[in-house]
Amino acid sequence: MRQLIRGMQPGAGKMARDLRADAFRGIALWFILIDHIPGNRLGGLTLRNVALSDATEAFVLLAGYAAGLAYGATLDRHGWAFAAAALLRRLGTLYVAHIFLFVVFTAQVGYSAAALESSAYLDEMHLDVFGEQPYLALLQALLLRFQPAFLDILPLYIVLMLMLVPALPLLRWPWLLMGLSVAGYVVVRLFGLNLPNWVDGGWFFNPLAWQVLFFTGCLLGYTPWREGRRGPAPAVPFHPALIGAAILALLLGLVIVLIGDYGEQWLAELPQPLAELLTTIDKTGLHPFRLISVLALAYLVGHAVPRDANWLRSRLAAPFVLMGQHGLPVFCVGIFLAFLGRLALEMDDRWPMQVAVNLAGLAALISIGIIGAWYRLRERGESAHSATNPAAVGLRAPAASSTTAR
Repeated sequence: MRQLIRGMQPGAGKMARDLRADAFRGIALWFILIDHIPGNRLGGLTLRNVALSDATEAFVLLAGYAAGLAYGATLDRHGWAFAAAALLRRLGTLYVAHIFLFVVFTAQVGYSAAALESSAYLDEMHLDVFGEQPYLALLQALLLRFQPAFLDILPLYIVLMLMLVPALPLLRWPWLLMGLSVAGYVVVRLFGLNLPNWVDGGWFFNPLAWQVLFFTGCLLGYTPWREGRRGPAPAVPFHPALIGAAILALLLGLVIVLIGDYGEQWLAELPQPLAELLTTIDKTGLHPFRLISVLALAYLVGHAVPRDANWLRSRLAAPFVLMGQHGLPVFCVGIFLAFLGRLALEMDDRWPMQVAVNLAGLAALISIGIIGAWYRLRERGESAHSATNPAAVGLRAPAASSTTAR
C-alpha cells in the first residue's frame, strides 16, 4: 500500500494531480453504491440526507474538474485537434463500458427475476420493455435512448464529455463559456427542453441542464499558461461574506430536506406557492436549489482542505484516492454490486447482513482501485525501463505501435 500511495502522484514531467478531487470522487462513488441499495441503513448517513445535492452532483462537478485539469493541459500543449482526439478516445472507452455494463446488468436482473419468479425487478429497473421488445430495446440502448434504472449516469457523462469537445477552446475565455453555459441552463429550465428517451419522454439526468455544473468544474480545474509557465489554479476567493452565504445555503437545504422527510404536516401549513416550490425541487433538470447546494459545499470544502494537505497521502485516504483515480471500473463494479446487495438484504436485513453487505461492497471497490493503481505502476515502470534501455525499446516497438493504432 505504501508504494501505491507514493505512486498516486504522476511520474516526473507530468502534471501533478489534485488528490482532493480523487479522494472526494472516491467517496462519491462509495455513496453511489450505498444509495443504490434499497433497505441499506447506511444510506441514512450519505450526503443526500443532509443537503439538497447528493453524490451524483458531486461526481459530475468533480468529473468536470478533472476534465478541465487534464484536457485543458493537453489543449495548451498540443492544440485543440490533439485534445479533441484524446477526448473522443476517452468517449469511446466510456461508451464501450456503458454498453458492457448494460448487458451485464440486464442479464443480472433478468436472471434474478426468472430464478425468483418475480417480475418486480424488471418493473422497478425499467427493464420490462426489454423482455417485450428485446431487439428494439437493444438498439435504443446503443443509441443511449433506453436507460434502465442505475444506468443513466454514464450516458450523462458521455454527453457532457462530448459537449466539451467543441467547448475546449473556450476554457481560455472563462466568462464567455460560463455565460453560454448559464444561458443554456436558463433556457432549458424555462422551456423544459430535454433529450428524448425511448421509454418515458426524457432523460432522467438532463445533460442540457447538468452541463452548467460540469462546465463549472471544467473552469475550476483548467489552469492556463501565463508568461510561458502554468499559472495558479483558479478559485473563488476566500471571503467571509461568501463563507456565510455558503453556510446559510447549506443550512436552508438541510431544513428543506428535513421538511420533506419528516414534516409533511408543516407543508400543509405553508402558503401554497412556497409549498409547491419545496415539493418541486427536481433532480432531472438540476433545480437551482440543488445547483446552489453542491456549489456551496464545494466552496467550503475547497477552502477547508488545501491542495497539499498531508492527510490526502495517508493510509486512511489512500483507498478513496485510488478509487477516485480509477473511477470508471469502480463505478461499473459498484452498479453490479448494488443489485447483489439488494438481493442479500431482501433475504435478511438484520445488522449482521447490513454490515457484511457494506463491508464487502467497500472492500470490492477498494480492490478495484488497488488493482488499477498496481497495473498503472507496473506500466509506468516498464515505460521508464524502456526509455532508458534502447534494446528494450527496439524489442517493444511493434507492440507500442499496435497500442497506438488501437
